[in-house]
Amino acid sequence: MKLLLVGYGRMGRLVEELAKAEGLDVVGCIDIHNAESDWPQADVAINFSVAEAVPEMVKRLVSQGTNIVIGTTGWRVQESELRRLVKESNLGVVAAENCSIGINIFQLLVAEAGRLMAGHDQYGAFLHERHHSEKRDAPSGTALTLRDVLVQAGYQHSIDMSSVRAGQIPGTHTIGFDGSSDTIELTHTARDRRGFASGALLAARWINGRHGWYSMTDVLQGERARVRQS
Repeated sequence: MKLLLVGYGRMGRLVEELAKAEGLDVVGCIDIHNAESDWPQADVAINFSVAEAVPEMVKRLVSQGTNIVIGTTGWRVQESELRRLVKESNLGVVAAENCSIGINIFQLLVAEAGRLMAGHDQYGAFLHERHHSEKRDAPSGTALTLRDVLVQAGYQHSIDMSSVRAGQIPGTHTIGFDGSSDTIELTHTARDRRGFASGALLAARWINGRHGWYSMTDVLQGERARVRQS
């Protein structure tokens, strides 16, 4: 599989390192210094660029017939247009606010918690997330996704959300339900960026040769089905 990296900051360099260790062919790395030049042909592109670059990035990759993994947040306002382009081009996209395998399994746990707590009005829900001081968006894209996961699971009560940005705090998301007699908390903490890079590579392998618009949940469920069949 030929892999193109779009966005060559810390995440892009880590994806490149892991990809080469896994024997994948990284045919190019795109950043602000070479974005206007010709992009190499690839089977899948992994994008960890800035949000404002995502729409043009997708359009360019669609024109080259390249499937895409999007690991950037903050671009969803143009999602409907990008979905249309991808559908018309018969390509494949995995779009994830967070590519970490762990956080996506965490989302499945949160969904189950939402279903179980939906009928228990005596508990109030809260979502607290903490990140390092350089994290731009607050609340994070992952926090907003977790909130939506709860709602889609049937939890219709209010969900109090809070964010902290300070120092070098690792990305931490806590979903809690507090009642008069007890508190239930589910927490995911990302200790480093390797989990995000590994998830992006898993998504790249999975979307190679596929068509349609998918999430990391689709990737994980597809992998689980493959393992069961093997």
